[in-house]
Formats: sequence, C-alpha cells, structure tokens
Amino acid sequence: MTAVFVHGVPETTRVWEPLVSHLERKDVALLALPAFGSPRPEGFDATMDTYAAWLAEELKAFDEIDLVSHDWGGLLTLRVLADQPANVRSWVSDMGDLDPTFEWHDTAKTWQTPGDGEALMEVFLGASVADRAAILEGVSAPQPGATVMAEHLDRTMADAILDLYRSATDIGNDWGPGVDRIQAPGLLIQSMNDPFRNPNRVQTLADRTNAEIATLADAGHFWMLDEPENAAQLITDFWESLP
Repeated sequence: MTAVFVHGVPETTRVWEPLVSHLERKDVALLALPAFGSPRPEGFDATMDTYAAWLAEELKAFDEIDLVSHDWGGLLTLRVLADQPANVRSWVSDMGDLDPTFEWHDTAKTWQTPGDGEALMEVFLGASVADRAAILEGVSAPQPGATVMAEHLDRTMADAILDLYRSATDIGNDWGPGVDRIQAPGLLIQSMNDPFRNPNRVQTLADRTNAEIATLADAGHFWMLDEPENAAQLITDFWESLP
C-alpha cells in the first residue's frame, strides 16, 4: 500500500515534505506534475485533460494506493476517481464540489484572460524571490514554504499554469458529472482560514461522494505547511479507520 501525494498550483512536491515527515508509514510517493519543478515533456499541452490522463497513467504503477491531493491535484483526483481505478483504496482532498455553478477565483480569471494572464505572470517572474514570497504569503502561504514556492516558479511553470487554467474555464460542466461516479472512501480536509474555501461546496462534495470532513481550525490554503503534524494525524486516523 503506497500513499501517493499530488500537489497543486503553483507548487512542487516539496509542499508535502513537512507533512510526510510526521507520518509513520514510509511507503510514500510524491508525484511531480509535469512542468512544476520538473521538465515539460515535448508536445505536452498542459490542459486539464492531459494532466488528468498523466495522473491516471502514473497511478497504474502502484499496486494499491491511498491518494492524497491538494488544490489542482485535488481537481485532477476527482477526475481520475470518476473512472473508478481499482487500485485506489481511499482518497484525501481539500476540494469542494464541481457543478455548473462553479466559479474560479479572481487570480484564476486573470490567468484565463489572454494578455492579462501573461502580464500578471511577467510581473511575478520579474519580481525578487522575497517579493514573490510576499505575494504568496498574502494568500496564506506560511514561511519558509512561501519562499520555496517563489524560488521554483519559473517560466516553464508559469506557461503551464496559463495553459492549464485556460483549458478549465468550464470545469464545472466538464468534470462535475463524474463526481457522482466516485466510490472509494474519501476524506475532505477543510482548513478554516483558507481564503479560497467554500464551505457549501465542501459539504456538497461530501454528500455526493459519502466522504468524511475533517477540520483544521487554524490552517489556511496551504494546510500541509501550516499544521503538518495535525494534518498528518487526521490523515492517519482516516487510513486506520478503513477496512
């Protein structure tokens, strides 16, 4: 049984390191999304469907999986779980529900707008690491994690982010129906200080998938950095409750 962790945007596998250090189990794999701290393969178009297909293929390498995901990793997980992969025993995510009313946050909308998205990325890439980190701290990324993310956000990642978000303008309609096909037991982590949190969507996703909800009262969007020990315990308790 392998615990497989899938990060989000604009992150690398390093976002999981503090949490994983608090796990007793050592059968852990940290998957690096292509172009996120790793090369972008030739011809990889970085759309949401391509990333989902990539994740589904990566998971085939494991016999049995406990899947843990965050942010875009969580969205990709919902898509992959809709196909009911036989080797996924359980899943953990911090996502909310996908349906036709799903609406992206303001930064995502900017990235999705040709010209505006490129301009925003140019400002970020042209800033110092300290200034980039300050921007990330503004959306609840704690130090030193904010600096680590700022150091790794390069042109390759920036271009992939734009391509990914522009492929996902209608993700609620495109991927939302698949949520009802998810059967594996799940745990939704709700961090109460996450500026992107939508409690109604978390509850709706729990209802649609029969997932449990666990709360981190003092954590933000990057809960695995804010409360790595508490998060590790929540996840471990969930795993131990499974048959």
